[in-house]
Amino acid sequence: MKALLLTSFGDSGVFQYVEDFPKPQIAPDEVLVRVKACGLNHLDIWIRKGALAYKPSLPHILGSDIAGVVEEVGELVRHVKPGDEVVVNPNLSCGVCEACLSGQDNHCKEFKILGFQEKGGYAEYVKVPKENVIPKPKNLTFEEAASFPLTYITMWNAVVDKGEIKAGDKVVVWGASSGVGVAAVQLAKLFGATVIAITSSDWKAQKLKDLGADYVINRKTQNVEEAVREISPEGVDLVIDHIGEQTLPTSIKLLKKGGRLSFLGTTTGDKGTFNIRYNFVNEIKMNGVYMGRKSTLFRIAELFERGLLKPVVDKVFPLREGEKAHQYLESGNHFGKVVFKVD
Repeated sequence: MKALLLTSFGDSGVFQYVEDFPKPQIAPDEVLVRVKACGLNHLDIWIRKGALAYKPSLPHILGSDIAGVVEEVGELVRHVKPGDEVVVNPNLSCGVCEACLSGQDNHCKEFKILGFQEKGGYAEYVKVPKENVIPKPKNLTFEEAASFPLTYITMWNAVVDKGEIKAGDKVVVWGASSGVGVAAVQLAKLFGATVIAITSSDWKAQKLKDLGADYVINRKTQNVEEAVREISPEGVDLVIDHIGEQTLPTSIKLLKKGGRLSFLGTTTGDKGTFNIRYNFVNEIKMNGVYMGRKSTLFRIAELFERGLLKPVVDKVFPLREGEKAHQYLESGNHFGKVVFKVD
């Protein structure tokens, strides 16, 4: 099969495109999906660089956000059949432990992410457990459907589950023009919040307003803390921070007493510091977010099918252009998701 292989850890030039990689063989409880599109994530970049504690064995196939067509099903699979158009859930867990059975499968001791610990969707085919495929929203293209699984599962956890969002909340979203940022903006607006989006350029600011953001702050030309306090002098209810070390101290200062911080990324480093006394005096709630519950993908897909959430695809690359796609994602010049089309 065709595949874009990660052959070593390093810069964007480490990929090798091949057309003869072994096709996955499925077990009785698995589904083989012919990949039509696969979204890129910053997780892919961190894995590619070897920057994470876990490093997959090489050659490896990245890619967590997958949409495609069922090619083959195991004998124990009943809910899908060959030819069905599906979205793949990237959350992999044992399914039988207490965490899984209580609906907290991202707390499973065997939790894995497709494309990270297991081979993913930068390929013509991918195999997954039967419970990891759901129907593709009928109104979306494959490229659009590949733009939301990992991103929106994670942001649902950050905004809804951990963020405890409610109508009338004021929410700050860092890096709002990224894939996860766009998801956070849309989900916060869906729940009736006032959204303050932070981005890095005026052209992105206009797109965020078009997407529904109530206020947009350009972090390169404005002081973020001062700008937020002008909008909401008492502070905000919720901050979504996937940037990390550089933004964490400011994120905490933006919150009102009893405010909530959902943090989930380390793009600028993982050594963030904060004033402990300030946090407990103001009863700041700090919630780490790592993916989310597998079951939320059903609700998210339904919201896309009803048009209440909208996919934002910035650019589509052919699979063989792995180096260009990663360079583009790292440049920060995108708005929304970067996606591979797999022919």
